[in-house]
Amino acid sequence: MKILITGSNGLLGQKIVKRCLKHGIPFIATSKGINRNPDCPEEHYIPLDLQESDAVKKLVEAQRPTAIIHTAALTNVDYCETNPEECHQVNVVASQILFEAAKSIGAHFELLSTDFVFDGENGPYKEEDAVNPLSVYAQSKVDAEQILIRDEFKNWSISRTIIVYGTGFGLSRTNMILWALEALPKGEVMKLVDDQFRAPTWADDLAYGCVEIVLRNQTGIFHLSGPVSRPVNKIVEEVGEALGLKNLNIQTISSATLNQAAKRPPRTGFDLSKAEKILDYRPMDIQETIPILKKEVTYYS
Repeated sequence: MKILITGSNGLLGQKIVKRCLKHGIPFIATSKGINRNPDCPEEHYIPLDLQESDAVKKLVEAQRPTAIIHTAALTNVDYCETNPEECHQVNVVASQILFEAAKSIGAHFELLSTDFVFDGENGPYKEEDAVNPLSVYAQSKVDAEQILIRDEFKNWSISRTIIVYGTGFGLSRTNMILWALEALPKGEVMKLVDDQFRAPTWADDLAYGCVEIVLRNQTGIFHLSGPVSRPVNKIVEEVGEALGLKNLNIQTISSATLNQAAKRPPRTGFDLSKAEKILDYRPMDIQETIPILKKEVTYYS
């Protein structure tokens, strides 16, 4: 067993590295540029640009991983909308290059995907529900999924998730829960939509699910998210409740007032019964994770 992790400098990548170290699972971590995770031993890290097909093939052939967990992606939805070609290259072309490399050695290939593949009209969604992407980003994830689904090689899995949150080293983007943890105690105004429903996913839970798919030799599509879907403003209110705060300075607005470049699905959420049954996936809800996050913020700062 050896897992090759792409996007190891990202939030989910760091959590998968953490899980591999904790459980003694051999791994190789890759990201573009230097290793930004001091908890990842340098001997486990190899810099890799996923758009350089020759470099990808050479690395996979040299390391011969049992499985590849592909977390690297361009996930800024509005940026993708205004930069469709870059989005396609990063999310689709690079995924295909990596998938072809996995096929060449018979390795399992696990692709990270998103609730945005759905239009948000009929959530919560099961794995077999029909996709209907509303944005360039969402379409890129559907296109990447289809590369796997249509191929004769069937040693693959797709892990779809929703609003991943948590703490890590040197992350380029914050996430909603950490923003709330910082802003709410200061009494800062938080303007939040009340017409988008999501089930936030603790990164550690997602890492568990991703690794378990590999360890249990599972294939196919899995939905891995937090256990409860609610409006975005209610998500932040629950953070405030977990912190014991009163009179939260939250202003609710509609999505239409944001003038965002990309359209978002209004209501997603997942049916987790497949992951619960096959992977023993038992994700924690927001209020359960807040005490852990408060301690981790100090560690990662």
